[in-house]
Amino acid sequence: SISKKMKDKFVAYRCENRIGFITLMRAEKRNALNPQLVEELKFAFDTAEKDEKCKVVVLEAEGEVFCAGADLKYLQSLQSFSHEENLADSNSLMELFKQIYTLKKVVIANVQGHAIAGGCGLASVCDISIASEDAKFGYSEVKIGFIPAIVSVFLLRKIGESKTKELLLTGKTISATEAVSIGLINEAVTSNNLDEVVLEIAEKLCRQASQQSLASTKKLIR
Repeated sequence: SISKKMKDKFVAYRCENRIGFITLMRAEKRNALNPQLVEELKFAFDTAEKDEKCKVVVLEAEGEVFCAGADLKYLQSLQSFSHEENLADSNSLMELFKQIYTLKKVVIANVQGHAIAGGCGLASVCDISIASEDAKFGYSEVKIGFIPAIVSVFLLRKIGESKTKELLLTGKTISATEAVSIGLINEAVTSNNLDEVVLEIAEKLCRQASQQSLASTKKLIR
């Protein structure tokens, strides 16, 4: 059952046929990250991890954009935050990325649209990321005077120093096809086939591997 805390908010969780779906529901703001959304995501991943009926997790989003990074209004408010408040805010996002990376269950990202800055971090920290061919990826932090410190840790492991530098220093966006070629995501498919491909991967994992072997393999690689 979904906790009351999660109803009518920014994130929903449901489990169908052993697959847990975590859905971003802030489409009118391009699923932009703010403290509430980050906290609700942490709660949803915790719920999925504890749900005995759930074997594999799919992270998805409503609307045309997967996640456009941090909320602009929220970014502007950071200027008035104290050092301690900014540190707590950074720690919260770090905890979310670490939670996904270390979750005992496999997490598949269903990226139906652009994934920018923190949204790109969200997609790339998942175990398997499948995107629509028209999606764009990028870390735009340097362009607005921010440092992509949290995601850099995961990126260096995933795509190496050369490509990490290229993405983080230029702040450029790349196509889903290029994201596949550098190892940022796993596959780019037509938008019509995206849900089907993600579901097929999730169902295969449910059928072909034990919960324990999936968890142990994730831990081994980590």
